[in-house]
Amino acid sequence: MVDTYVVGTTGKATILKDKDAVLDYIFDWTAWLDDVADTIATKTVTTPTVAGQITIDSSGIVGKTVVGWISDGTEGQTYPVTCHIVTVGGREDDRTIYIKIKER
Repeated sequence: MVDTYVVGTTGKATILKDKDAVLDYIFDWTAWLDDVADTIATKTVTTPTVAGQITIDSSGIVGKTVVGWISDGTEGQTYPVTCHIVTVGGREDDRTIYIKIKER
C-alpha cells in the first residue's frame, strides 16, 4: 500500500494500522547480525501501558528477525513498539517502530 509508511511531525517513519487489524510487524536484524556473525538468543517486544493502547499479542524469533503480532489501538494515536534483543555473543540492542492507528 502506498500509505503504509508515513513521516509524522517527529520525522520518524510511522506504520499505519487499522484499529481492528491484527498484523505481524517485523524487526529485521539481519544486516547487523551478519556484520558481527551473531544470532538472536532472546527477545522482548514491548509498548508503554496507556489507555486504549495497542496489544502485543505474541512475538517470536524467525531467523535473524523478530516478529511481533499487534492488535487494538485508538484511532489517531501513535504508539512506540520496541524490540530488545540479546545475541548469543552477548550483544544487546533495541529498535523502535511507531504505529499510528488510522481507519482504513
